[in-house]
Amino acid sequence: MTNAERNTALYEKMFAEQETYRSWLLQQPPEEILKHTYEYTVREDVLLSLEYHDLTDAQADALLKSPSPLGDIFKEFEQRETDYMDNVFDSMVCRADAVIEAEAEKRRVLLGMPVYPYPADHALEHGELEQYRASHEANVACKEAIETAIRENYHDNRLGKESAREVLDAFGMERTMYVLANTVRHKDWDGRISHSNKEWARTIPVYENKDAWGNDHNASFVVDACNPGLTDIFLNQVRREQHLRTPLAEEEIQTEAARLLTELQAQKEPNSPHGTHFMAQISPDFLARSSSKDTDRLMAMLPFQSMTFSGLDDRKGHFVLISKDEDRNQPLKKPRRSVRKNLQKTTAKRAPGTAKKKKTERETR
Repeated sequence: MTNAERNTALYEKMFAEQETYRSWLLQQPPEEILKHTYEYTVREDVLLSLEYHDLTDAQADALLKSPSPLGDIFKEFEQRETDYMDNVFDSMVCRADAVIEAEAEKRRVLLGMPVYPYPADHALEHGELEQYRASHEANVACKEAIETAIRENYHDNRLGKESAREVLDAFGMERTMYVLANTVRHKDWDGRISHSNKEWARTIPVYENKDAWGNDHNASFVVDACNPGLTDIFLNQVRREQHLRTPLAEEEIQTEAARLLTELQAQKEPNSPHGTHFMAQISPDFLARSSSKDTDRLMAMLPFQSMTFSGLDDRKGHFVLISKDEDRNQPLKKPRRSVRKNLQKTTAKRAPGTAKKKKTERETR
């Protein structure tokens, strides 16, 4: 026999063996079939491998001598230490990482997508239907995320603060507030929504978006699968987060400095734990919103030489402390204007004149 004929004969013998094994397996109860699933699969793979590879004459003849070459090969395979389980786990890890990356990419897209505030007819007229549809789908997804966050974070008659942060991290401040403003506008009649939130919602532009039959497209992203009272609490959390994420203005830093100075000056006796210093607590809101530069600006406005900024072991928060011997009857220091800003303003004022002068010089040449 030729090599091809030997390999064909071996394949036919093992195929017949597999068919006999398959017929026996199908006659077994389901539990027994499941026990042999791995063996059946490996035997199928052995046959498949022989379709794509040829053994030498000696190898084919050696296997043909066995009454059950397929069974023998399976036993040989079973005794080997392979990296099969490593491959299985690696596949699991790769699939999980792919899902994580896909979800992360989806969040990046949602965060980067601007809110399209105009109605469908405006989008159609201006050739912006694609932006409108994408934004509308994101609005609906945001609404569903809010409902899920409320449902999963409401326990013991309390809505966890993390509920708002989860949605804001996924959809951003602008879209979350747009969806909530639309919701409150649709529930203006509901007494479970606070008056202050209703007033706030009226400050957010939400255009009417009805079709020719009077159907309101904006109704599709109204938060509706939970108690309106919980939606109101959620909105309070979002507005609070917006406040905390808004950078401090110069006037706010000066106001905090003035408050601290007034509090330090109002004390008749040193009020530190050991009676050695006057102290005043810095507003937690200020600390939550401030950067290191904001804190430096605050400290620069207070006029005390012995001033320190510190926490206390037995009290929450951070405090400004000054020595009891410090002269407290001093005014706030005036904030020093940025040299860079002054230079930029000076340059901006000079620029038009300089340009005009150059133009005049070119015209006289």
